[in-house]
Amino acid sequence: MILLSATSEYVIAGRSRKGFPILLNSDMSSCSEVNEFLRFYLLRAQIESKGSWEPISRSLYDYFGFLEAHGLSWNDVNRGETKNLLAAYRDYCFGTASLARNTVILRITYICEFYKYALRQGWLDTLPYQYDRRHHVNRPLGFFAHLASSNNTALGISAVPRRHRSLIKFLSLEQARLLLRAATNVHHAAIIRTGLLTGMRRAELATFPAAYVFDPRKSKAVGNNVSVTLDPTDGSGMRTKGSKPRVIYIDREVMRGLYRYKSLYRGERSSLTSDQHSNLFLNKDGQPFTDCGKGIEAIVRNLGKSIGISAYPHILRHTYATHTLHALQLRSSSGKGIQPLVFLQRQLGHSSLNTTMEYFHLLDQIATDAALAYDEELSFWKED
Repeated sequence: MILLSATSEYVIAGRSRKGFPILLNSDMSSCSEVNEFLRFYLLRAQIESKGSWEPISRSLYDYFGFLEAHGLSWNDVNRGETKNLLAAYRDYCFGTASLARNTVILRITYICEFYKYALRQGWLDTLPYQYDRRHHVNRPLGFFAHLASSNNTALGISAVPRRHRSLIKFLSLEQARLLLRAATNVHHAAIIRTGLLTGMRRAELATFPAAYVFDPRKSKAVGNNVSVTLDPTDGSGMRTKGSKPRVIYIDREVMRGLYRYKSLYRGERSSLTSDQHSNLFLNKDGQPFTDCGKGIEAIVRNLGKSIGISAYPHILRHTYATHTLHALQLRSSSGKGIQPLVFLQRQLGHSSLNTTMEYFHLLDQIATDAALAYDEELSFWKED
């Protein structure tokens, strides 16, 4: 299958034997420099997930399509006072293509990686952009605090738009309740409930193996929880970000609900095909959700739309994290429970504690009485 770029001048045609897209000119000749970069960057560099391969390649072919459509050459980097290539592409992305700021930031960041590689290979004698000094968004904390500059600034690429800080979005307890009520399909309800009560990512929900689900009455529990190891190397088909295994804790009642779903309802969909699949959640055709669970994305968004709220799989993760952190903090302040931030970091699989700390900014949005009622509300979320 051939995917056309926004300008239709460059295409991604097929994939190499290693699995990454091949970039071609409009006359179907190879873009040798870009493809050499892709081979290096995607196969030899430390890319956390193959799910990143397509957006990286898409960024490059869209950029090269833009250049060809405007009669520009990628290696025309000595432009004097004329607007540099990346700045021109940035303005096109915002003005003509109307792309979101974060999308533009990611695209230009990938393109800059290509230019850095081209400079190292000797294809260029300079980079087509300059650096400017910018304020840090996340300043190192604790042991690494001394590594930050005294004025809390760092060098940034001038062509990359400045990132606007925005608070993470999450559902209120009432919105979560409404979303679950709207999920009259038992399979959809099971997916949404699992997202709300475990904080797993969309791809993790899509690949969560049925073999991980068991009768909690026959296992040892950690308090009210049972532990599950998400391990991409155990042959179950489980996928995690960066293929990093982690142990998560699932409420005993939540596991009981999953066990009931597996025993009573999953067979309805698995019987639709003669193929045997390891995934707990299957689509309406009895097949696994593909493309990192894009089908789950549509399910959650459509349900949210039906009740007038913006919902998507990652907001289920944010909802779990925000309300769980608040509830754990309340218990911790009363001398009960574990260190909330460390627990949440491990549960979500964040490599940096700074990422988990972003949820602290949301806590003021939650009324104390709502947080105190969290355990009571969870009993509704856990219902079968």
